[in-house]
Amino acid sequence: MSDDRLIVALDVPHAVAGLELTRQLGDAVSFYKIGLGMLTGGGLALANELKQEHGKRIFLDMKLFDISATVEAAVRGLAQFDLDFLTVHGDPHVVRAACEGAAGSDLKILAVTILTSLDRADLDAALIRDGDIPDLVATRAARAFEAGAHGIIASPNEAAVLRDLPEAEGRLIVTPGVRPAGADAGDQKRIATPARAIADGADHIVVGRPVHLAEDPRAAAKAITAEIAAA
Repeated sequence: MSDDRLIVALDVPHAVAGLELTRQLGDAVSFYKIGLGMLTGGGLALANELKQEHGKRIFLDMKLFDISATVEAAVRGLAQFDLDFLTVHGDPHVVRAACEGAAGSDLKILAVTILTSLDRADLDAALIRDGDIPDLVATRAARAFEAGAHGIIASPNEAAVLRDLPEAEGRLIVTPGVRPAGADAGDQKRIATPARAIADGADHIVVGRPVHLAEDPRAAAKAITAEIAAA
């Protein structure tokens, strides 16, 4: 049986490959993430097919960022697809606009704090203010919650700090950058194992390459859900 705390990222080139991967995974996975990489490869059509025809939960990872009116309009359009999660950048004006666009639907708005592929050197290069990353993530998360976000996206390294925030009560913490022990970190810089992420307070973990690049994706997914259950 599946555990929807595991979200498998369909980081494959197009919808045909995504559908084939979901076929291989079968009932071992019930929740999928579809991101920008597949947007031009039929990602929205795949999201709708998996949701409506296969009963899967869908996390649309768009990381929207724009002026308020544009974000609100985009989210209102996406909300009609009856999906589960949608990401936007965690700036308060973006979160507020996204929540307005999602009003009246069951779509949950998740605010991105700081991407898991970034470290302090990357933030310096982007002229982001000084400070330790966990502190910056906590500040952005609190502001996003105040703006109405249903949850936040952060690395598993910050999950425990975020779970302790008063503003986080009743909100979701979703952690990408999760790697089973011994797996290649890839381009992720702030990572943890599935068990650690869940133990530290994550509601859902997102795993991509360790599943879809595995020799046996179904076995890889089942091993992760077993680790989650043990946590």
